[in-house]
Amino acid sequence: MVAPPDNDVLWARGLHHSYGGSPALAGISLGVREGEILAVTGPRGSGKTTLLRCLSAQLAPSEGEVWFNSSPVHTLSARSRERLRLDRFGWIDTQPQLVAELTAWENAALPLLLRGEGHRAARHTAAEWLDRLDVGGCARRRPDRLDQSQRQRVAIARALASVPHVLFADEPTAPLHRTDGTQVLRTLTTAARSHQITVVLATHDPDVATLADRTFALVDGRRAGASSAAADAPDAESRAACSLSV
Repeated sequence: MVAPPDNDVLWARGLHHSYGGSPALAGISLGVREGEILAVTGPRGSGKTTLLRCLSAQLAPSEGEVWFNSSPVHTLSARSRERLRLDRFGWIDTQPQLVAELTAWENAALPLLLRGEGHRAARHTAAEWLDRLDVGGCARRRPDRLDQSQRQRVAIARALASVPHVLFADEPTAPLHRTDGTQVLRTLTTAARSHQITVVLATHDPDVATLADRTFALVDGRRAGASSAAADAPDAESRAACSLSV
């Protein structure tokens, strides 16, 4: 087993996964640096969501390794992976997944409350993020009283409120109009940079990808190319060769 490079917060090697015999990932390897915003690009069905789910410990790959902060994720038990997701990772889905019985602020504060943070502090933090995403006025409403754009903003506030070490965003602006999507993405990327949050963002929109530091393109579950091939190499020897050539 090869240890990942020290400067990679996330590192994966040889990831394979299939659904019903149809390959979704076919030997994907990549590294994500601390504080980086990485856009995983490609057409629909290219494997973007599957890759994010493997990296975020939601899905165990059929083959390959995933490491977080130099610790193996692929060998963890289901309970340990769940704890890792709660303590260190944030997730924004293509469609907002909110708890119907909770208000907007309760949904946004939920990860903090599950971690054991005090009710008042969690509510204050959630309110701040709802305000940043222009849905502070909806804090007392339940999801059925919000429109699609508002629900997605609440979901994004929930992902940011816990200030995760790594934030995974799967087509986070899909439910939003282009103008709203641009504004929300700028809020997300600004927050990530100011709080040193590493972001792995899946998108098929080239305009969204321009907000990232680097891209990693997929086609049919395989790597099609990225903005810096040497930087994506997951093995230590490739990293060393890259640094020697500078």
